[in-house]
Amino acid sequence: MATDLGVKYTCFKCGTKFYDMKRPIPLCPKCGADQRESPPPEQPVVERKRPRSKTPAEVEATPADSDVPSLREDEEEDEPEADIVSEEAFDEEP
Repeated sequence: MATDLGVKYTCFKCGTKFYDMKRPIPLCPKCGADQRESPPPEQPVVERKRPRSKTPAEVEATPADSDVPSLREDEEEDEPEADIVSEEAFDEEP
């Protein structure tokens, strides 16, 4: 039934909702504004999330390299020296 009335409009000046009744010029019945002169609809502002940079407090809160234990090339993992048997011990006969 609404298709018989034409295109539905909301007046850009007064906000009245109305159908154009299939007329060539859509005029608001309340204020007489020509709807063809309406301003273009505003585009919604899309906020893009940028990666957040660290604040100075966060930079200070991260552990420094000196706090992290590391193995140097000349250091070995915890191996007790008592478990290492020399080759001389195997060469001796009981």
